[in-house]
Amino acid sequence: MQPNTTTSATITIEAPTSIAMREIGEHIAHIVHGGDVLLLSGPLGAGKTTLAQGFGTGLGIKEPIVSPTFTIARELNGTFPNGDHAHMIHVDAYRLGGNDYAPGQDGIGRLLDELESLGLDEELEDPSGNTVILMEWGEQMAAALAPERLEIHISRPTAPTRNTNEPTSEGTRIVTLVPVGSDWAQRAATLAGK
Repeated sequence: MQPNTTTSATITIEAPTSIAMREIGEHIAHIVHGGDVLLLSGPLGAGKTTLAQGFGTGLGIKEPIVSPTFTIARELNGTFPNGDHAHMIHVDAYRLGGNDYAPGQDGIGRLLDELESLGLDEELEDPSGNTVILMEWGEQMAAALAPERLEIHISRPTAPTRNTNEPTSEGTRIVTLVPVGSDWAQRAATLAGK
């Protein structure tokens, strides 16, 4: 895993293969602590689940890591690199916060209501000491739920077509790590040397 650029605290890494994407996830798992929130974004097919699989490997999770799209959240147990118990909540927020808000209800209010109905609101607002939250498609609730977080953005290449540039399944993915908060900035900087 060799970063291409580092601008202020932002780190950009190329992932030419699915193996490289898993390695990025594994390296990120080695710098997380209990209570951390990570937001994973990118278009369909970008490699979010592949990165999550590497993250799970890095936390010693033995169960398969699959996209939680149809379950919204999966809870998995593993071990932090220091040997402590790790509890990972893998959330897919794609279907949360739809357009059918109650009159006068804002988007964040709707998201919090939906998370409460799933039993995830308290865990996301204040993760316990051994819980790490990896949330896909969570950009819309980032500021409301996690003032300190690591944002992981994955972009996939495009291929010219007749009328537009469509995403392609081939080619190198670009992973951009955006630490939010001073603690994350320090920890993410350690990834620059990997």
